[in-house]
This record gives sequence, C-alpha cells and structure tokens, in this order.
Amino acid sequence: MGEVTTSLQRPVTNEGRSKLVRHVDSFEIQPPTPNTHNGVPRSAWARARRRVSRWHRPYTAILLLLDFSAAAFASWIAIQLFDQAASGFSGTKQDPTWFHTISYVLLPLGWVVILWGNRAYDRRYLGLGPDEYKRVIRASVTVAASVSFLAFATVTQLSRFTVGTALVGAALLILWGRFVARWALHYIRRQAGQAAHRMVLVGTLPECLEVYAAVTRSPSAGLMPVAIHLTNGYAAARGMPTPVPVYSGRDVLALVREVGGDTIAVCGSASAEPGELRRLAWQLEGSGVDLVVAPQLTDIAGPRVHIRPIEGLPLLHVEEPTLSGPALLAKNLLDRVAAGLGLLLLIPLFLAVGVAIRISDPGPVFFRQPRVGHEGRTFRVWKFRTMYVNAEERLASLVDRNDTDGMLFKMKEDPRVFPVGRFLRATSLDELPQLINVLWGEMSLVGPRPLPADDGDFLGDVRRRLLVRPGMTGLWQVSGRSDLSWDESVRLDLYYVDNWSLAYDLSILWRTVGVVLARKGAY
Repeated sequence: MGEVTTSLQRPVTNEGRSKLVRHVDSFEIQPPTPNTHNGVPRSAWARARRRVSRWHRPYTAILLLLDFSAAAFASWIAIQLFDQAASGFSGTKQDPTWFHTISYVLLPLGWVVILWGNRAYDRRYLGLGPDEYKRVIRASVTVAASVSFLAFATVTQLSRFTVGTALVGAALLILWGRFVARWALHYIRRQAGQAAHRMVLVGTLPECLEVYAAVTRSPSAGLMPVAIHLTNGYAAARGMPTPVPVYSGRDVLALVREVGGDTIAVCGSASAEPGELRRLAWQLEGSGVDLVVAPQLTDIAGPRVHIRPIEGLPLLHVEEPTLSGPALLAKNLLDRVAAGLGLLLLIPLFLAVGVAIRISDPGPVFFRQPRVGHEGRTFRVWKFRTMYVNAEERLASLVDRNDTDGMLFKMKEDPRVFPVGRFLRATSLDELPQLINVLWGEMSLVGPRPLPADDGDFLGDVRRRLLVRPGMTGLWQVSGRSDLSWDESVRLDLYYVDNWSLAYDLSILWRTVGVVLARKGAY
C-alpha cells in the first residue's frame, strides 16, 4: 500500500514504483515523510489526543457559570415578585428546602443540561454568527416544554405567572450573558490577538491570499493565518510579498506543529485532488488539529448555503437571493411605519436643528441632491444642510484633496462645512431627514448607500446594487463608513443585496446605534 502524505501533493513514483520521490520546488533539503497509519483506534471513553486549540475551554466554563447564575437569578426574581410562587409545594412555609433546591439548583442545572444537549456550548458556534443565540432560544423552548410536562405528569399546580417569569427571565438573562461574553471575547481578539485559531493555509498562492484577506478582514472572527503551504511549488511565490511565511513540499501536519498552528484550511482547488483531502483528514485523526475547507465561494451568507451529500460527495447548494416575496413586503411595511413614527417623534429635534443651521449660515435648512435609487430611478435625497451655500462652487478647487477613492468626494477637514454642520455630520443627525425618502418609498432604513446621479458609473457588478432600495444605513456604515475604500464599499453593498433578510436588517440597525455613538468614520 502506498504512503499516506499530508502535503496534498501526489507522491511521484519511479517507473518500477519501488520507492517514492517527493517533488520539491524549493532549495531546502526536506526530510522524508514518515510512514503513518490511516487514522487512530476508536475509543468510547476518551479522545486519542486533546485538541491543540484550547481557548474555548475557559470560555465554555465561563458560559456554564453565567448560564447557571442567570437561571438561578431569574428564579429568585420570580419568587420575589409573586406571593404564590411556592404553590404546588406542600409544607414550604415550614421547610422550604425542597422548593429552594428545585428553584436554585435543579432548574438551573436543567437549563445547563438542555443547553448542552442543544450544542449551545459547541466551540464551532461560540463567538461568531447567530447560531449560538438560535440554540439558546431552542433550548428555552425545550425547557418550557419539559417543565410543563413534568408539572402535568406529577399533577403539580404551579403558579403560571411564576413559572413564566422564571423561564422567560432566564432565557433573556442567558442571551444577555452570552452577548456580554461575546463582546469580551471579541475585545480580547482585537486588542491582544488571543483566543483565536492559528491557521495554516494550503493551496495555490492566489487562493491562499484570498482566504487570508477574507478571514483577517474581521479580527473578532478569531481566525489568524500563521503560514501558507503551497501545493503548486515554492517557485510560484518567489519575489512576491506575502503577509505570512510561505512553505512548499513540507508535511503539512509537521508544519502545523512547527509554526504553532491548530487548524489547517484547505483553500480552493487544493480540495479537488481526488482522495487527497480524505487522506489528510485520516492523518489528522487524533492529532488535535482541526481541518476546514474554504471553497472558491465568497460573499455568500450561511443561510443561502446548504450541504447536500450525495453518495459521499458533499454538494454545496446556493439558494437564490430573496429579492421579492413576503419578506420584502414586510421590509417595506416596516420601513414606512418606522419612518412615519420617527418623523412625528423627531419634529422638535428637526426644529432645533433648523434654527441652528439658519443661525450658523443663512440659507436653506435642507440640502437636496439627485441620487440613483431602486432599478436606476432617480430621486432627490433629503438631508440637513451642513455646508456653506457656495459649497458647490468651491468644490473644483478641492478635488485634488479628496481623501477617498471612487465616486464620492470626502475630506476629513472640509473647509466648506460650517461648525454646526460638522457636529451634525459627526453625530449623523444630518441623515435624519432621509426618513422622508423612506416614507415615500424611495429609500429603506437599511440598504446600499445612495450614490449621486450626476457622476455615477453603474456598469458591471456595481449595477447590481440597484436591485434594492438604497438605505439610510447599511453594511458600509457599520463597517467603516467614509474610511472604506470604494472597492470595499461596493463589496459590502453587493454582499447585502445578495444576503439580506429581516433579521440581518435588525442586526445592522442595532450595530448602527453603536457606530453613531462612537462617531466612527463620520466626517
């Protein structure tokens, strides 16, 4: 039987196939790959070797403590609120030990067990994406059903208000605890670079660099590439600057241990070699090293991708974007209602801002400019005026001082902006009149940024952003706003068009609050 290699390169044999010859394109003398077995013996009692990545262990322990404490605290709140909390438990006034044991020990312990059963502590879902919260909600439903079944089976007349308060309160507190814990985890990852997976990227150089750019775009994701292993030879990387060291012709598992990695990411076409990926998975059994596959499929949200295995072949099925139907109708209805209520509530603020603008610079309170909207239709956007009335005439002399690339002109210290206007821009108050555009159906609360109609180039991929209404906020606003390059802004807009959902809109609106308060990228 031939030798198993973890290099994702086919061993080249001589004519007699009497010995294996490794093809190496570097000048280094490479040690021979040791003979290895195909996997490790199975054990029902223990893992052959602990995982190399261990950041999730203390994090999981903290979550266990937070979840247990949240459930116990919710029980305490319910008991304090209702006098009939102990109904159904006889002799509680004389000896409340059993009642308190159930409320403060057994019920919180049941929460933890059911959360564990719903894989709410699975390291693959911790710290990123909505799956962790979905599993907590699913566990909450299970706990409620279990308590109802036990009360029915034991014919216990429990206080419905007490039980409801305890269960709903526990669910909300657990979700809040998870949110705070995730925020702390992201802060540690951004500031200290800790609690992250150290990845070795395997594939061709362009594929590895593309994956590198994708995973490092968000430090809070916890993916840190530390090395690249080329499958097409070291010569492909000679003379090219790379963000991490590049290797070739090495045993991948040995390389992972050498650079202190804990994850192997197979990029693009490297996973297409028949049998090699499966042999690599065999080789990693018992090593504690994780294996992930990064297909040549980018900017596609998780809900649109489904794995459908057929005869051992995992097929990635990509659903079409949701650009019509009930979800879009609900989005439009939500936009109109929120815009109408917002305009009514903000009338006093609008009056105050209008007076401040007129005092700062005599002229109109509002600034209206043609923008390109849904399906290429032109509309006039509403904004509070933040520049002097002769701003357009002064633009020609400032074009060479543009701080951004692409279509939009932005300056961090634009002399055309008067002091009150600078405050309005920093706090994003100048955008509030766009609620009028939302109410009229020209814009949405969330969507791609509306671009000027006079100098817009809506050819090629950029035109796809016109499939949805432009938004007052969007991915571009919560991801950097004016600090983003033109290409990055377009990428974010196209990502939103292809992957939007009502839940995603609510998430962006929530993130917008934090960005506005922090005044990130606003000038």
